[in-house]
Order: sequence, then C-alpha cells, then structure tokens
Amino acid sequence: MTENTGFAAYSLWNALKLHFTSDSYDYFKYNGKTNVSKQTFTTNKSKYQFYKLSRKYDLEELKNFYVANFIQGKGDWVGDLLQDGDENYTKWQKRNQSLTYLFEQDIIRLLVEVQSPNKLLTVENGQYPMLLKEMTHNDTNIETVCILNDIMNFLPMWNKKISDDVVWPSLKRRIEKYTPFLTYDKEKFKLILKESLKEHAEN
Repeated sequence: MTENTGFAAYSLWNALKLHFTSDSYDYFKYNGKTNVSKQTFTTNKSKYQFYKLSRKYDLEELKNFYVANFIQGKGDWVGDLLQDGDENYTKWQKRNQSLTYLFEQDIIRLLVEVQSPNKLLTVENGQYPMLLKEMTHNDTNIETVCILNDIMNFLPMWNKKISDDVVWPSLKRRIEKYTPFLTYDKEKFKLILKESLKEHAEN
C-alpha cells in the first residue's frame, strides 16, 4: 500500500470531498485521482492537520474515516474531522461490522409501522416518503436505505415526486455516492428482504 503522507492524506480528502459534494466527479471512475498538486498542499493553511491524520491512519483506514464523516455531512473542513471525526468513524465501523443484523432489524421495525410495505416508499403531495423521514431522523440507518435502493431502485421515482429542491438533492447525492463504498452480499440481503416481506404479509 502507498505510504500515507500529509500530501497523500490531503489528496485522498480532496478526491472524496469532490465525490460526495459534486455530481460530476466519481471517486471510483477516476480511481481517486484529482488535479491537486504538492504546491497547493504546501500553501494550504490546514496542511499540519493532514500530517496529523496521516500519522494516525494508514490510507485504507483514512479513506473509511473520511467516508464515515462525509455521510454525516462533516468533513468539508478538515478541522471538523479532528474534533468529532473519530466518533463518527467508530459508529460507522460498528454499523458496517453488523450490517446484516442492522439491515434485518431496520426492515422488521419499518414493516411493523405500516400496513402496506408500499407506504414506506410512497411520496404523497411531494412530501418525503416515510423511509426517507426515518433516515433523516436517524431512526433508520443510511446503509439500509442505500441497500434497499440498490435492490429496488426507487430514487428516480423519489426524485420525480419529491418537491423539496433545497435539502433533497444533497440527500439523494449522499445515498448514491455512499452506496459503492458498501461491501455486502446483495443476494443475501435480497433474501432477508423477501423473507421479511413474506412474514409481514402473513401476519
């Protein structure tokens, strides 16, 4: 693995910031490459904070650390990362280590709250659907929403019907941009969803 230096930490942060905050840049498509230069880094006022991060984490860990913070809407300023970045990263690690369990628990709890599963995804009068409200209130994990959308592809429908054009576009981008970073067995999660829906229909 490439050695982590202050510049490497800065370059990685810059690539992931672009990925999560712009529609045009894709971290995977461009393999994390951007046009940042060492010159830009040496004149950056926050360079010592990147040196600190580079000493704390190797590059793979640092990538996950940044992702964990960007999905919380943190990290645009590196100072944020040194304040509560570790807490966001620890929570992210715990969620990803228990991804199957948390997904199953989220689905079971969501289905208990509705008579028809469709209610979770339905957009009424341009308002947020129940599933999205659950995510924004931190009652349902963002990972669950990403995985459900990866299986069912409801974001295009939401995008047509949700009338909010201020906050919704950034939530949509966050879900879309985070999904490729999730490592999970899609077939297994489809089965969990199928079994949960079957059980819900029988009760």
